[in-house]
Amino acid sequence: MNSGVFAPWRWEALWNSRQEFIDAFFVTVEVSVFALILALILGITFGLFSSGNNKILKGIARVYVEFFQNTPLVLQVLFMYYGLLYAGVDLSKEQIGIIGLGVYTGAYISEVVRTGITSIPYGQTEAALSQGFTHLQAMTYIILPQSVKIALPPLVNQMVALIKNTSVLAMIAGGDLMYRSNAWASNGTLSYGPAYLTCGILFFCLCFPLTYFAKRYEQKLKNRAAASNKEVSAE
Repeated sequence: MNSGVFAPWRWEALWNSRQEFIDAFFVTVEVSVFALILALILGITFGLFSSGNNKILKGIARVYVEFFQNTPLVLQVLFMYYGLLYAGVDLSKEQIGIIGLGVYTGAYISEVVRTGITSIPYGQTEAALSQGFTHLQAMTYIILPQSVKIALPPLVNQMVALIKNTSVLAMIAGGDLMYRSNAWASNGTLSYGPAYLTCGILFFCLCFPLTYFAKRYEQKLKNRAAASNKEVSAE
């Protein structure tokens, strides 16, 4: 019993090392937040490129999306880690994680933004342009506010995926939850059970509220659409 995977002494050892897990938790949160900011900037920018009429910008956006969606995230982070090292660029592992995750997730957010924009009838853009709006003004004041409602649930799903993908930093000893859990368990006690379970619980605490919000919001949109259809049918 004392040598079991979840033996009490293993949990005691983990509790005594709790500060390591707390620090790793905040590293994961920090990387997630800054990577999300970068991903949103890239995603919105390339999403606008993809949904616009400029063929050059649309082509650039397609190359970006196809490349990062069709190559493994682990490979991208490792390539960036070693490539920048050989190039003499001195970035911390957290910064590499932020850039790698931000650029990777930005490709998926770009598709979410593009889908949200193209789901709005083009007639609304034409109407705005006929009223003297520029294309940018039409997007900012008319199209994007409507597309946000459609894009929000899949956007939240991408946020959740980004948080879980921070575990890739374990490949470069990035100090995140996954790396810290594995390093702590490997350092003498071999208490992988408590370490991985704690890691999973902490990830769950970060991801579940976002997933729950996305499901509730999506259901709210469906209920609103159903109510609107009923009103139209009644008329």
